[in-house]
Amino acid sequence: MKHLDLSELTALLRECAGQEEGVDLDGDVLDTPFTDLGYDSLAMLQTTGRIERDYEVTLDGIVDGAGTPHAYLDAVNRALAAQEAA
Repeated sequence: MKHLDLSELTALLRECAGQEEGVDLDGDVLDTPFTDLGYDSLAMLQTTGRIERDYEVTLDGIVDGAGTPHAYLDAVNRALAAQEAA
């Protein structure tokens, strides 16, 4: 079963949008808002596009409003599970 975890998400964030100085993505960031981590909507759009391509999943609107890594991962993993069930 395909599944995206926090370490994969933070690696993708770094690759797609970099990492703001002073932000430790390896720390306890699961419930930290993306804006506090230095990621705006464009960074999230780039990351979402990469996940769609790499995981062959459509996330149109599914991750909208997912303001934290926790909420984002929940939405992506629900989409991945639904895709496998179909």
